[in-house]
Amino acid sequence: MSVHPSNGAPSGVFLESPAGWRFEGTLTMDTAASVMASATALSLPASGVVDFGGLTQGDSSALAVIMALRRRALAEKRGLRIENLPKALLSLAVAYGVDDITHASA
Repeated sequence: MSVHPSNGAPSGVFLESPAGWRFEGTLTMDTAASVMASATALSLPASGVVDFGGLTQGDSSALAVIMALRRRALAEKRGLRIENLPKALLSLAVAYGVDDITHASA
């Protein structure tokens, strides 16, 4: 786990593997900028899979990061599939009307 440079809050990180990316840690308003910066430095996963099974804490900022990743995948003409998003974030996505972000994109 990395530490958010400005406030010392625990941050999350995308880990690369042959299966895709796996998110580990926290993704909240306090950590979203550093998480997004680290994601931008990586090539999108060849498999298109981004697994959020290791998310320990998230808020609407996690949804914003997912939407940014989907926009990037569309711009790069790559598929992206979000997996294992916690139920609380799925509920938040439904409440905001963006629950389609969890569906595979082409």
